[in-house]
Amino acid sequence: MSQREQPVLAERLGKKYSRGWALRDCTLEIPAGRIVALVGPNGAGKSTLMGMTTGLLRPTEGRISVFGDAPTGRGMHPAVAFLTQAKPLYPQFTVTETLRYGRNANPGWDQAYAEELVEKARVPFAAKVGTLSGGQRTRVALALALGKRPRLLVLDEPLADLDPLARETVLTTLVRECRAQGITVLLSSHVLAELEDVCDHLVLLAGGRVRLAGDVSDLLRAHADHRTLSGLALAHMRVEVAA
Repeated sequence: MSQREQPVLAERLGKKYSRGWALRDCTLEIPAGRIVALVGPNGAGKSTLMGMTTGLLRPTEGRISVFGDAPTGRGMHPAVAFLTQAKPLYPQFTVTETLRYGRNANPGWDQAYAEELVEKARVPFAAKVGTLSGGQRTRVALALALGKRPRLLVLDEPLADLDPLARETVLTTLVRECRAQGITVLLSSHVLAELEDVCDHLVLLAGGRVRLAGDVSDLLRAHADHRTLSGLALAHMRVEVAA
């Protein structure tokens, strides 16, 4: 695979804040077309890795490339979309105005596709974002991210504020759309069970370093005492936390 086709390639990547190293000596590859579970205990460096992947943070050491380009720390790669738990939408905008904002802000915007996602979610276009339920706001935020037609979608706990039924519904939609479009997904979540049936690649961070990475099927074959992604991840996290 050429670097232009490789969603993320990091070599000895590190980020240091005033309090110390959040991530160090991080070497990994994110394969194209996969749905990648990014897991680890609090403070493991997940959000920092996502920040450097999206180009919102500049590395202290090492290098990272996104589709062959080095993020500058000053803005997002045009092929990347980023959705966080905060979902920074304008509450005073209607859904229609929100999609119009997406169209104006993104050169590759697909208005018809974004509207289709909103329609499928049965979210009223005339409603102001601030009046929507948590699940509806998440569906609008997802339409805003996918309407950009990204090649890489980075998701930092985007479902954390939803009830279990809404989480399941949104995650099912997300996975279906990303697989249909061939979008690579980097998904961070503390709810390991919800990653079981959707993620086919695992990156586990602990103590600011990559402790485990690879296709889930390969990792489970190599660790035959674990049958599931969540069981494997939890076992390694216990070891790292206890060390």
